[in-house]
Amino acid sequence: MKIVVLEADSVGRDVSWEPLGEYGEVSLYDATPQELVAERIQDADIVVPNKCILNESNLAGAKNLKMICEAATGYNNIDVDYCREHQIPVSNVKAYSTDVVAQHTFALLLSLYEKLDYYTTYVEDGDYSASASFSHVARQFHELAGKCYGIIGMGNIGRKVAQIATAFGCKVIYYSPSGNTYDVPYQRVEFEDLLAWSDVISIHTPLTERTKGLMNKDAFARMKRTAMLINVARGPIVVEADLVRAIEDCEIAAAGLDVFETEPLPIQSPLRQVNNRDRLILTPHVAWGSIEARTRVVEDICKSVKAYLDGEPRSLVY
Repeated sequence: MKIVVLEADSVGRDVSWEPLGEYGEVSLYDATPQELVAERIQDADIVVPNKCILNESNLAGAKNLKMICEAATGYNNIDVDYCREHQIPVSNVKAYSTDVVAQHTFALLLSLYEKLDYYTTYVEDGDYSASASFSHVARQFHELAGKCYGIIGMGNIGRKVAQIATAFGCKVIYYSPSGNTYDVPYQRVEFEDLLAWSDVISIHTPLTERTKGLMNKDAFARMKRTAMLINVARGPIVVEADLVRAIEDCEIAAAGLDVFETEPLPIQSPLRQVNNRDRLILTPHVAWGSIEARTRVVEDICKSVKAYLDGEPRSLVY
């Protein structure tokens, strides 16, 4: 078997792909420009992408292709309809980053909620040392206890976030873009109610036609002026230009983003022009990226390859 890993660096250079070698001859590429995908997969039996787009234009030439193993949970970079038509099974990696994405959700939220950038700068710049007071509470912040926490998407990550929010003393509500009702002890609400009632909204739903641009100008206008938004799901769910306007016009209090409409974030992005760091925090699509989670990605791909070779495919997306 020839196994081609198109974006080995996607899991970091501190994670080894060596275990995959047990199942075939592995060709590792740190990264693959889109124009080189067809060439690199043309003799492959199994392809492991992450963000590279796989569609008819490059898959048609991969005559030996037997399986695609997405090195992530989201697989919108793969033309699943083409793969189904040509009987190419596609697997993804499920639930490998639930704990750390939930953890990062609250890292972003708590940093914003408690104005940590302002307060750490106050100490680092020497202002605290020069103060006559033992404390300094010039920037108002609040407790999460008693607040309404709105979740968009109640999958594995949404449920973990709900558990943590409950532990902080929040009332949890959720909106289901898919229309599904889940067996969870939280109230399902319509989107308009989630916007109007929530003190915090965090996004944990896949990017679909339903969710693309969901958080836009109209949505921000319906939120509380004191509310905060966290997006650790997919960038295009939030219309970034509308978010910038909402922050600058004080329609919402603050936002924390780990994902963006275009990645890497363009240097000219309006998000980088928001000067008040108390109201916007940006991280480089790292919510999923603990060493434990990244190691699980490779381990899970190995399990999927082995299962396929054993005639018992797992984690298939169709």
